Amino acid sequence: MTYGCHQPPLFVAVCRTGTWLLFALSLFSGATVKATENPREVIERTADAVLAVLRDTSLTSDEKRRRIEDIASNRFDFDTVAKLVLARNWKRLSPEQQARFVQEFRKHLSLTYGRNVDQYSDERAEVTGERQEADGDWTVKTRIVRPQGGEPVLVDYRLRKFGDQWKVIDVIIEGTSLVANFRSQFQEIVSRDGPEKLLQLLEEKNSRGEPLGQVPGRKS
Repeated sequence: MTYGCHQPPLFVAVCRTGTWLLFALSLFSGATVKATENPREVIERTADAVLAVLRDTSLTSDEKRRRIEDIASNRFDFDTVAKLVLARNWKRLSPEQQARFVQEFRKHLSLTYGRNVDQYSDERAEVTGERQEADGDWTVKTRIVRPQGGEPVLVDYRLRKFGDQWKVIDVIIEGTSLVANFRSQFQEIVSRDGPEKLLQLLEEKNSRGEPLGQVPGRKS
């Protein structure tokens, strides 16, 4: 059985708009966490921290990438994202498989978007609103503004409070959810071939450094 390399909607949206920065802001944030921060402040400080690295002309591309990746776990709760992505299939994985999935899924996102620091062209992030969700989560609405006057890209960050810290658990770009996007891809593989097959496929992609748009999810 073969698996085609298709372009998921989220990947297409990011490539089409050139806004890879959206993922950097959520996946590779580096501001020091303050217990008193509210969700809006989390996103604002996160954006400032990432942009400071990207704008530092004294750093090479590799240095920027390393600095950003070194501080990746500060704002994004990958354990929760992994559970949301796999949904009911999460319980089909053994504890060892669950740990592998979190590691490989995170690595796959990092490999894909961490490599694109050279594409930064003075975009900036603006917070445009926020709201509390019925379940206690919080959504912070932003837009990515490009210097050449291109159409702004709307990005919502969904945050959840863990202890005294707010962390990102989903990113919604122009209405397309990261969690829902990957859930639709991975569910087919797990349902048909089991959790181990999904893990093997992700590990193979990561070992070859293949981009996010080539995450397998359908038969060719």
